[in-house]
Amino acid sequence: MTGDGPLKGIRVVEVGTMLAAPFAATLFADFGAEVIKIEQPGVGDTLRQTGSGPEDNMSWSFVVDARNKRSVALDLRQEAGQELFRRLVADADVLVENFRPGTLERWELGWEELHRLNRRLVMVRISGFGQQGPYSDRAGFDRIALGFSGYMYPTGYPEMPPVRPAVATADYLTATFAAFSAMMALHWRDTGGDEGQMIDLGLYEAPFRISSSLMASFLRDGNVRERVGNRNPGFVPAGNFLTRDERWIQIAAGADGVWRRLATVMDRAELIDDPRYATAPERSSRADELETLVKVWVGGMDFADVERALLEGGVPAGGILSAADIAADPHYEARGNIATVPDDRFGGVPMPEVVPRLSRTPGRIDHAGPRLGADTHAVLGDLLGIAPEELDRLAGEGIIGQHVASESPEAKER
Repeated sequence: MTGDGPLKGIRVVEVGTMLAAPFAATLFADFGAEVIKIEQPGVGDTLRQTGSGPEDNMSWSFVVDARNKRSVALDLRQEAGQELFRRLVADADVLVENFRPGTLERWELGWEELHRLNRRLVMVRISGFGQQGPYSDRAGFDRIALGFSGYMYPTGYPEMPPVRPAVATADYLTATFAAFSAMMALHWRDTGGDEGQMIDLGLYEAPFRISSSLMASFLRDGNVRERVGNRNPGFVPAGNFLTRDERWIQIAAGADGVWRRLATVMDRAELIDDPRYATAPERSSRADELETLVKVWVGGMDFADVERALLEGGVPAGGILSAADIAADPHYEARGNIATVPDDRFGGVPMPEVVPRLSRTPGRIDHAGPRLGADTHAVLGDLLGIAPEELDRLAGEGIIGQHVASESPEAKER
């Protein structure tokens, strides 16, 4: 980033695959930090092969989620590669990794070793179950973490199996916690703590943290939260309803005042004074009955008419948007939520714009995810002072990737 992003001057070394650790580093990169992504030569991040993409070794997921980074192809399984890694980390502010616990230690690249090398380093360690505990050596993936966290068990309908959300919720949520925790550690370091620290995150812990009263309700009252579909117990009527033109709309009318407005919009004024529906507990005890009334009313109208009637009547409602809906939505356009990033390889690449918005020091997307090893020679040459002939020798021995023209020259100015 050539401007003055709020994290300009922060150097992050990322050694991770797929989503949690890499996306945490992306959040840094979006706001001006220099992010050096370490990848295995010839293979790269597994995310490169995940899902569809514009070319081999380059999925759309990687194009989007590896934006603003510099790719360095470096073999950490070889001693010479490990030494180069140490030299990069020696001058870094943050290291983010998501290897299985013990992997970096086997290469003598664990926390104790790196902390001795760089006392100011903040090291964020993400794994399935954390660095300690009886399950710490288990592999961790998004769906495994969601199941273990208690997040998935109550998700879905009672008569159906638990449902995994359509996006990698545990990965992205953990990444957000990871970036936040690293910023706290940097703040402490730079306001008197004087040294870095190690942050240990299990992939299940972030979704467990947002489980609200799940454990209090069980441990104090013996209540196990079960699957109830789209219904919110105690907040009725609310749910997803299908319109006549087969589009889904959500309605949230569980509060007493909103319920009365919904009854008015539905032209069912007689329900307003009916004591059976006057309070939230009464309505909750008749959830099937009330939601059937709403279902029939919604099903007799097209989406545009239903939405207009509800919003004009002061009832919170909104569509359940597909990608096609989002692309055509005027609010997304007005807010600039979709960025189109110029790219010489693929043309303009649409992707989510930087979030959150800062009024004085906004983030920016400089380039899409780079080709594997695109910045290897530039980074090792500029930062470590390795001569071109030595880089060629290292590439010939497979310690680093072969020379690839960098696609992110502006990253040198971060």
